[in-house]
Amino acid sequence: MTSRIQYDHERELELVLERCHAASRDAAITAADALPKGFTGTLGHFPVYFPEEIAHAAGLLPVNVLGGGNRLEMKHADARMGSFVCSICRSTTELGLNGTLASMAGFVTHPICDAAKHLAGIWARNFPDQVSQILYLPQNVNTNGTVRYIAAEYQRLRGVLEARVGRPIADDVLRNSIRAYNANRALLRELYRIRRDEPWRASCTESYLLLRARTRMPCEEHTALLARALDAIRRRSRLAQDKPRVVFVGGFCEQPPLEMLEAIDESVDVVDDDILVGLRFLTDDVPPTGDPIRALAESYVERSAASPVQHDARKSKEGYLMQMLHDAKADAAILTAAKFCEPGLDDQLAWSKHLDEVNVPYLVLEFEEKMTSFEQMAMQVETFAESLLFALS
Repeated sequence: MTSRIQYDHERELELVLERCHAASRDAAITAADALPKGFTGTLGHFPVYFPEEIAHAAGLLPVNVLGGGNRLEMKHADARMGSFVCSICRSTTELGLNGTLASMAGFVTHPICDAAKHLAGIWARNFPDQVSQILYLPQNVNTNGTVRYIAAEYQRLRGVLEARVGRPIADDVLRNSIRAYNANRALLRELYRIRRDEPWRASCTESYLLLRARTRMPCEEHTALLARALDAIRRRSRLAQDKPRVVFVGGFCEQPPLEMLEAIDESVDVVDDDILVGLRFLTDDVPPTGDPIRALAESYVERSAASPVQHDARKSKEGYLMQMLHDAKADAAILTAAKFCEPGLDDQLAWSKHLDEVNVPYLVLEFEEKMTSFEQMAMQVETFAESLLFALS
């Protein structure tokens, strides 16, 4: 009977992961007439932090635009931008030009780097029927007017979306959206707690599939899937393996290929990461009372994780990595960066210099979404893991 129950839990998790994988693998945007009830269109945004509650309250399904992965052939984008631009900006443009993203009502990007900032201009020229916006979140949050400025910028975005959908976004509706996302983020925090405390129950690859699914489905549907997955994960009958514990950083914007994460999982337990950190950037509930726009703005400053694209003197690059290592009881770090990613490479340099100073082992890897060969990387990770096990024994 016990084995039968365990099989049922594994099968339940397998079904959820299959649903999540299917959702994340499809780059196409659902047409407005095929969206779930309550949504009249979709709003694309880059995979750093975006206040999805505002789009959700407008009846626009917020979707992360994550590039085209390693199966997309570039035919149009290279005529609009240089080959030195990061892969996610080039492949996102390609998806727009080849019609994959034609169903979006609009696209919002951020001034997180020069490439992302200028992508809005390219979008506006090529897709005049879509709303094209830059959300100007502050790079420096350590000034007295920061919350007021963010609230004004969120209010501006609210007005743009109200004009697009042809109706006002009521405060009560926005508060309901905040509650929905609070529930989702609470489950994501639980998923990462399990990863830290019992990494053998859920691999980095499985966690990533569960997380990435939210980029292509309503928050409420994702919350229900997460609840099912977490119940199955807690009931898994798995034994801890003799693997080093590492944190993985560098996946905050352009996404590492799934095959890369699978190769890493073979040799180490990834007990924390910053992959798609924008979906869980807010570390505590947003107050669902009072002025919802101000509550979201305050949360960006006071209830947020560290990020390479947010400069907060209270969260130094070295400090938040060391905190991740400490909280996850990790033995080492894997420092990655997407090719041509200036914020990622800047952090990688700061991290490696600091880890050298404090004598913490680390491995440096570079990736881009269109990678197709992972044998050499798998060998590097395996060698790194063996050296850690030898040092720890």
